Amino acid sequence: MTGLMIEIADLDGLWTRSLLAFPDGRRDTATRVAWLQGPALYADLRQPPDPPDFSHAAGLHDLTAADCAWLARQQGFAGILRPDGDCVEWVREIDFQPPGPVKDIGRLRWEGDVLIEQGRDVEYLEHWHRDAALRRTPRAGWRLVGADGRIGCLIAVAAHFIMVRDRAWALPAAASLGGCLTDDINTARAMVDCEISFGAIDGDDWVISASTLPFRAGDRLRPLAQGEGGIALSGRDAAGAPVMRGWRIISREGDTSAFINANV
Repeated sequence: MTGLMIEIADLDGLWTRSLLAFPDGRRDTATRVAWLQGPALYADLRQPPDPPDFSHAAGLHDLTAADCAWLARQQGFAGILRPDGDCVEWVREIDFQPPGPVKDIGRLRWEGDVLIEQGRDVEYLEHWHRDAALRRTPRAGWRLVGADGRIGCLIAVAAHFIMVRDRAWALPAAASLGGCLTDDINTARAMVDCEISFGAIDGDDWVISASTLPFRAGDRLRPLAQGEGGIALSGRDAAGAPVMRGWRIISREGDTSAFINANV
């Protein structure tokens, strides 16, 4: 399959990354990356290695300035994957980092069993891997909006999911989230309050294994239908108490009834 170009329909499933390389010689082989691709919706979580101990934090209000500084190093985004000429664009409807000056567009090709992504407008190279033993169906995606106006999405592919909840307000222009942080701890906490949670599905049990909000690891997502156009997902309030948040479904795709029920 070496050198063959890729169709979006070929990309569904869970991908991990082994390499990010730049022309100046910089290489990253340590960042933990999970990219989950549904029929069109996708989400991506990227976390630095060797996180500090967050056991003191049950919720947002427990995060210290040092906690926020480390969390601001994370990356992640979600939206729609769409074709752009001979490339594909990862349209970032939600982004953990401030929006960049150029779109996220790359060319994809196979080299053996490795998916090679090469940047079009920014020079970079990424190596992606999909475990052939993992099922890629059923698959589904939901675009969501909360009662507080935040947007979100939920993507489920076979035995994995990613849930995304945007922060309450847009970030200011900056080269990085770390560059946005101020000495005001409440502002810093609000800036890192963008949840991208990845986990595994076992029947009705949806368990979060990694999240931009570290206190969410180990929580159960517990998706529940709320009438014909709504869904409830678990969360935590700022003090760390468990809550169920209601979401209105803006759009859906794929085999949604395979994961929850025919109404959502």
